[in-house]
Amino acid sequence: MDNDDVVRGDALGRRAFVGKAAAGAAALAAGTAGGACAGPGDGGPAVQTTRNVIWRLASSFPRGLDALYGSSERLAQKVETLTEGRFRIRPYAAGELVPALQVLDAAQQGTVQVGHSAGYYYTGKNEALAFETCVPFGLTSRQQSAWLYEGGGLDLMRQLYADFGVITFPAGNTGAQLGRWFKREIRGVPDLRGLKMRIPGMGGAVMDRLGVTVQVLGGSEIYAALERGAIDATEWVGPYDDEKLGFQNAARFYYYPGWWEPGPSMSFMVNRQAWDQLPSSYQEAFEVAAVYAMNGTQTIYDTKNPEALTRLVAGGTQLRRFPEDVMAASERATRELLEERAAADATYRRIYEAFREFRTNSYRWFETAEQEFARFAYDQPEWTAS
Repeated sequence: MDNDDVVRGDALGRRAFVGKAAAGAAALAAGTAGGACAGPGDGGPAVQTTRNVIWRLASSFPRGLDALYGSSERLAQKVETLTEGRFRIRPYAAGELVPALQVLDAAQQGTVQVGHSAGYYYTGKNEALAFETCVPFGLTSRQQSAWLYEGGGLDLMRQLYADFGVITFPAGNTGAQLGRWFKREIRGVPDLRGLKMRIPGMGGAVMDRLGVTVQVLGGSEIYAALERGAIDATEWVGPYDDEKLGFQNAARFYYYPGWWEPGPSMSFMVNRQAWDQLPSSYQEAFEVAAVYAMNGTQTIYDTKNPEALTRLVAGGTQLRRFPEDVMAASERATRELLEERAAADATYRRIYEAFREFRTNSYRWFETAEQEFARFAYDQPEWTAS
């Protein structure tokens, strides 16, 4: 299988892909059970000999986040099943092997074979890596997946990661994030100035322009920083994870919408040399497992977030919508940053222009279909009343 092949989103293609991987794994298993494999001189085709492979995976996320960190566990379980135990991946949580924000480095250096992280954590290496995860006022989870798998986005990202000796695979999307936790109410842009806030990626660059002092912290570090006042505000994912991390005990105000991350996609970052040394059927098993892991992430969040938000509000969390001037200032700063970075770097510009064209077409369609349906249906008390 070509290394740049990706799993198609349609059900028929995915079933065929899974069947192909399973057949390949079965063939390898048969080869191992029978000892030496037949070659051309034996009157049969050459078959690659199976070997046992054990990889290590370093995640940027703590074990307690079963939707997010759990994506790495789902990957490992499915790979082992598809290869009948001959290819195993051992996941490690943030800090167990490497710090949360050094996962790409570990995969690049071969310290681990797989990193489970988010591209926008590493924009200090290349600003365009943000497009793999998300950019403010960008794509929803469905749109982001469509861009990566069918819109050419994954090919563009893999070209970037080649500079680091890594090949990347989508690992799961959280869906639209809710918002940020603040210790005090935000009535407008002036209230943001001087705040210390944990927020990564391009969202952090936007907040910096609005006068916020930005910090980037791993998930397991955020609560302590918020509680002791090292930061005044934070964002993470949404109600399900935020409740687990206890942010409601350190901050009172919870703001929406999460304009900086409307559909963030996580990544499996595989050391390219390790990838190229895998038997082709193991590569296919990995790709199938990555899609399986990705789908599981979104469905968990979509199931658990509504329940968690209800508990948080019942427990005293003050849910607030961002003021219009904050939304407008954030969108304006986003456009300025995108255009500035595109003007300064040809690679960034090439990716941004492809992304922008896809976003324009996708927005037009979703506004026509999804948004108009939601505008009517979500306002019907018969459907939304508790």
